[in-house]
Amino acid sequence: MTNDARALLPVALEAAAIAGDLITTHLPGLVTAKGDRDMATEVDYAVERAVRDHLALRTPAVGFLGEESGADGRTGDGLQWVLDPVDGTVNFLHGLPLCGVSLALVRGDTAILGVIGLPFLGSLYAAAEGDGATVNDQPIKASGASTLDAALVSVGDYAVGDDAVERNRARHAITWRLASRVQRIRMFGSAAIDLVWVAEGKTDACLMLANKPWDTAAGVVIAKEAGALVTDLDGTPHTTRSSATIAAAPGILAEILELAREA
Repeated sequence: MTNDARALLPVALEAAAIAGDLITTHLPGLVTAKGDRDMATEVDYAVERAVRDHLALRTPAVGFLGEESGADGRTGDGLQWVLDPVDGTVNFLHGLPLCGVSLALVRGDTAILGVIGLPFLGSLYAAAEGDGATVNDQPIKASGASTLDAALVSVGDYAVGDDAVERNRARHAITWRLASRVQRIRMFGSAAIDLVWVAEGKTDACLMLANKPWDTAAGVVIAKEAGALVTDLDGTPHTTRSSATIAAAPGILAEILELAREA
């Protein structure tokens, strides 16, 4: 099995097409509770099964980690596919178009390929390490923002589940600090969208105090390949083991990190 991410990009694009067809042609169906205000729909499970089966057929030696089914234990060539079948499930459940499939190829703790399909928006983002990033086959580039007062910044969802009140104190503090400095704040409800819109220059930064690989891995490589800087909260390069996910135009990253750490 090749370690060249570019060689596996067609496989990932095929998987995204399979997922997009299921997402756009099926209603959410039965909703399964996974925890406090956390759920999966029938479509989440159907997409994960279909994509997992496709990847197993096309790349049988590569491991697989899915949000709904976990890891399959394979570690061929040290590579693993990482899938969020429907990133933005709550949006999908409510009929909002801000949702899609997020698929990454990870080597060790670093994403080397990412594909994110937003089928209701007609957008397909892709990137392979060292090969740049695209949307619908057109190159994309992160913004050149250099001041916070002109920056549009998205923040990740607030926490739910155990200790949500305590964990949200920092999120509330960061939102408050950003509100006094940046042009506007947005919350899209999808980590994949947060990251690809930074990559595309639609937003100038995103800040998430979380880092689940299926949520972030694909978007991280797309943002990096588009010229954004992506780090953990302490400013170290982002990996699947990071505790937070911060992506920004290079000219404002330092100020974003300072505000986040102050909170």
